[in-house]
Amino acid sequence: MTDMTPRTTRRRVLAAVAAATAAALALTACSGGAGGTGGGSSAPGDKDASITVFNGSTGTINENWNPFSPTALQPTLGVIYEPLFWYNLAETSDPTPLLATGAEWNDDGSELTVTTREGVTWSDGEPFTAGDVAFTFNLLQKTPELNTSGTAATAEATDDTHVTLTFPEPDSFMQEAQVLGNQAIVPEHVWSGIDDPITTINPEPVGTGPYTLKEFSSQSYVLQKNESYWIEGKPSVQEVRYISLDTADAASASLLAGEVDWMSSFLPGLDQMLEGNEHISYVNTPALTTSIFTCSNADLGCEGPQTDPAVRQAMYWALDREQLNQLAGGGFAGTGSPTLLLPERDTDWIADPAHATTPAGADVAKANQILDDAGWEAGDDGIRAKDGERLSMTIQTVSGWSDYISLNDTMKQQLAEVGIELEPTQLAWNEWNDNQVKGSYQLSLDSIGLGASDNPYYTYNGKYLSANSAKVGEQASGGNYARYSNPKVDAAITAAASTSDEAEQKAQYAIVQEEIVTDLPYVPIYINSTLTEFNNATVTGWPSNDDKYAFAASWKAWDNGIVLKTIQPAG
Repeated sequence: MTDMTPRTTRRRVLAAVAAATAAALALTACSGGAGGTGGGSSAPGDKDASITVFNGSTGTINENWNPFSPTALQPTLGVIYEPLFWYNLAETSDPTPLLATGAEWNDDGSELTVTTREGVTWSDGEPFTAGDVAFTFNLLQKTPELNTSGTAATAEATDDTHVTLTFPEPDSFMQEAQVLGNQAIVPEHVWSGIDDPITTINPEPVGTGPYTLKEFSSQSYVLQKNESYWIEGKPSVQEVRYISLDTADAASASLLAGEVDWMSSFLPGLDQMLEGNEHISYVNTPALTTSIFTCSNADLGCEGPQTDPAVRQAMYWALDREQLNQLAGGGFAGTGSPTLLLPERDTDWIADPAHATTPAGADVAKANQILDDAGWEAGDDGIRAKDGERLSMTIQTVSGWSDYISLNDTMKQQLAEVGIELEPTQLAWNEWNDNQVKGSYQLSLDSIGLGASDNPYYTYNGKYLSANSAKVGEQASGGNYARYSNPKVDAAITAAASTSDEAEQKAQYAIVQEEIVTDLPYVPIYINSTLTEFNNATVTGWPSNDDKYAFAASWKAWDNGIVLKTIQPAG
């Protein structure tokens, strides 16, 4: 079988044969128990089964089905609209062909030729062709406001099933996952007639995905099965209702009452809560590295003790992560890595085994020695100081993020043992986010998210490349909120992006890792749990801890479509 993975030294990176396609798309649902159901779902075994989903929406829902908009409703991507390929970030696996069946780079990495799938129709009955793919990428190029990912390709359909994407520079291999797996394809016959693709909410979306819009209100909306979907027999569930709830307590109550079938929420004491509820299951998909973001670069305007690498190193060693997991993570968190990769999924990308995982307990002696050597001396109140500056820092988090608030309270006690004063503050999300983007903070509690694929480039480019930062007060829209700058790291990331040779990429990432585990502009705590809960009374075949066929979170774009066409009525 031809290798389908993008992490390859071959130029033909995604040649999919029919057998591979069928195997990837026939996502067989697993068996599950049947039983009673609540008011939000259909009866078990109902051929017209419907489910209710809570994906985190609170308050009024604002309608927006524009797949180019950062505020589009979550099922827009993957449920209504589809990409060319789908990348499962829950585990290491080959990309799954969706609207494309293959793709091939030319030798210098300046052109990517995509073979599109035949026999696909849009939900209004019009045929899908390579011309729609070319139109989508050309729309991005002529409308920069839509091109939030920085995709650089222009496109030309050479016939109905082939489109060539041309990049302005050679060695553009790292555009691959973004282009193939993170861009919704839209129908030319619809979008060519939209006067303002930037502001439209696209109230009557036409996609190729497994569901179409049935009805919308400010408190809920319903998607119905796309009867002309291109995979025969998929999906099996007739309707999906997305609802808004006010609080986490309301979400857990709805789950236990059988009124919600799919939700992702951190529920303290989850195992005890589910005792006696045989129809409810959950999956834990730790994937986001909860970290202390630091405004680290004094040259770009950051102010405070955190600009000293020794302070960041001392924080790293002073944390008792086992205690933090038990007190704030509910015992569900996974072990992180100072490389900011996922130790289990990304083992092959971590160069030095010594950097594979963070320490479990605190090494107070080591933290104290680091601070002593850097000239931070203990004061009468136990808090260190240097050159008249107290080792005191403010750390921000979002009001209502209970687990993060608990993290800050516990870290305050832990860091005090080595003479570091932590001052937690809670802000509204908008203010917290604005502070991070503009660098108006000392420390901030946040997580490092998932990239377009599991290649480390998608973490390292955004979080560490100098070009993706900005002076304090200006927006670091590229994602380098730490204002980190290191010429060695810049050169290595750039070199990794210019090759499809995995061995060479690993060599460059080894350089990056050696630098960032010393500089620690982001201090990793743990891999935050991503708990997702399911009601198996109405449908079965949800992802499980043994079968993470998709990233199961009810808020995850793209993966929702995979889950919804895999589950099937119980009974």
